[in-house]
Amino acid sequence: MQRMWQIDVARGLMLVLMTITHLPTRFSEPAGQPLGFVSAAEGFVLLSAFMAGLVYTQRMQASSIAAMRSAFWQRALKLYVCQATLLVFLFTVIAAVGLRIDHPAVRNLLDFYLQEPVRALLGGLALVYNPPLLDILPLYVLFMLVSPVVLSAGLRGGWTPILLASLALWLASQFDLSETLYAATLARTPLHVPYRETGAFDTFAWQFVWVLGLWMGCEHALAEAPPPRPPRWMVVVALAVALAGFVWRHWIGQTAFPAHPQWSYLFDKWQLGPLRLIEFMALLLLAMRYGTALLSKLPRPHWLESLGRASLPVFCAHLVVVLIALAWFGEANAQRSWGIDIGIVVGGFAVLFAVARISNEIDAWLAQRSVALRAHARS
Repeated sequence: MQRMWQIDVARGLMLVLMTITHLPTRFSEPAGQPLGFVSAAEGFVLLSAFMAGLVYTQRMQASSIAAMRSAFWQRALKLYVCQATLLVFLFTVIAAVGLRIDHPAVRNLLDFYLQEPVRALLGGLALVYNPPLLDILPLYVLFMLVSPVVLSAGLRGGWTPILLASLALWLASQFDLSETLYAATLARTPLHVPYRETGAFDTFAWQFVWVLGLWMGCEHALAEAPPPRPPRWMVVVALAVALAGFVWRHWIGQTAFPAHPQWSYLFDKWQLGPLRLIEFMALLLLAMRYGTALLSKLPRPHWLESLGRASLPVFCAHLVVVLIALAWFGEANAQRSWGIDIGIVVGGFAVLFAVARISNEIDAWLAQRSVALRAHARS
């Protein structure tokens, strides 16, 4: 399968935005939600799901549903190992450094672990306890485990019922479905992890972004012709929504309703509030309509492509860099010198590009070795 370098570029851009946002510097706030009340997380989840739908549909076509299911589960296991490794790193190295320097940011990050270390470790390995910053990979593990069933059902019976069911789950999530189910389940488990410690991302809300991307990837894999362009009126509406969101974000700030906090749920990131979802869909439509044409007129950004090609190792490395920066320097501080903040960003990206280069070279070597072994077996 030939890689879609445009998708790698987009994923690389999402990784850059996430890294700048998460690093504790004065650049974090301006880089957050730069296009409106939508973050890089929505784009990264959608693109990851798109690639999963594309790659594993092709795997099923080339082999079987069993092979597709096995590939999904192997990927889920790889993601779980990454999450477990990051948890151990947080509970050992970061805890030791951060608590020795005594930064409040690290104490806040490890609050539950410091109170209940054994329960936190077991809950973390069970993907129930998810500290801040380490709460997106568990979401990916769950989505990877469920995706073979969703993809198989979509291929057999069509995607309309699946998309409608996914949208219904998103709607239920806006009325605290996740917390209600967790409260009902908590009494039957010995872990007793408080709901607020289970991670910021609402699973039943964010599954809609994943299912949407999975459907798009599957349709792209099966398409015999390019998809039809959206009607002009839809593009005009999307442009108006995106422009309004952009102006609103940079005029008001990252909080959409600072004078009316009771309305914040409309743009809530963690539950993927209704106005946030509308703006995300508008940006997605515009990216689909103009993204490829725009990239074709610009120099190919190989540096972004390199990051996106190695998205999982780079994502994990960005978390390591962010955790180290928090443990050593603490939270973002306007009184900190510009030189230190610039050094944190430059040093962080130096690590990410090194990880991307090493990962891509290893992947290329493994691919060449696989081709050579197959050629040798046929000879």
